[in-house]
Amino acid sequence: MGRIARKVFTDAQDVARMERWVEELAINARVRVHLLEEPPVEGVVMVTPTVQVFKDADDVEGINGMVKLEDPQQPGWSGVVWLGDIVRVEHLDSVTMGSTKA
Repeated sequence: MGRIARKVFTDAQDVARMERWVEELAINARVRVHLLEEPPVEGVVMVTPTVQVFKDADDVEGINGMVKLEDPQQPGWSGVVWLGDIVRVEHLDSVTMGSTKA
């Protein structure tokens, strides 16, 4: 049984855009993620995201991915953002891919 996503992508440009978000969303980076149809979400990247194969509600197979964010100012809060919904990533600190705050 495959994993279900709200929306999946098959176009090479869309897949490349999501792969770019993976590069931007380094573990431990504090970011503000701007989304297509929702307000921005702010937090610390907890796990490096990956693009994966999903199916949508119509059983169409394609690519999407998720990034998990946590906010140290809100203990117990975490949020998951679909990579396909991201339109811009704003870095709020100096953490970039290949480095950590640890």
